[in-house]
Amino acid sequence: MDQRLSTNGMGCGNAMDHEKGEYILVGDAEDPKLGIYDKPLPCFGCGIGWFSLLLGFVFPLMWYYATILYFGNYYRKDPRERAGLAASAIAALVCTIAVMITVAVIVS
Repeated sequence: MDQRLSTNGMGCGNAMDHEKGEYILVGDAEDPKLGIYDKPLPCFGCGIGWFSLLLGFVFPLMWYYATILYFGNYYRKDPRERAGLAASAIAALVCTIAVMITVAVIVS
């Protein structure tokens, strides 16, 4: 048996191995939170936010749907969703401003 590895039964290296630059296991294989981000995101793997951003160029209401999810803290379920939802919220803001300017020009 290799003397550099700990024999604590979990297969983890000890702190001295980490200081030497050795890799250590960050969690137990039985820990349910270890693989929480291993599963792919919904909507073809890109997440709801980015999917809404892309689909919003055809159906702009998708940007507003993603904005509601963003302000409803949907990204707390999976933090990987936050960037896409924020991008969709920005797109909704730009779309709203563009529509308001267009309506103001047409009305006046």
